[in-house]
Amino acid sequence: MQEERILAQHPDPTKQGVRISKAKYNVVRAAILESLVATGPLTFSDLNQAVATRLADGFDGSVSWYVTTVKLDLEARGEIERLPGPGLQRIRAR
Repeated sequence: MQEERILAQHPDPTKQGVRISKAKYNVVRAAILESLVATGPLTFSDLNQAVATRLADGFDGSVSWYVTTVKLDLEARGEIERLPGPGLQRIRAR
């Protein structure tokens, strides 16, 4: 039986999304949203670290790749947003 997959969208309409494991998507999505709700806005680097800490045991795959992919999808869906301003990219839950 094949693993169920989801199309992770990209906020830039000129770029194509990627199909990823729905189970992994759901785990990373929950970790991203929990991290942002618990701490407020985070830099992209801090978000990556927070998610890696939450998924420290048993996540199969590159956490940073999945964080990037799912973060872009959540931006495209309006669940999180990048804060405007110079410097490091900061992200918050909507």
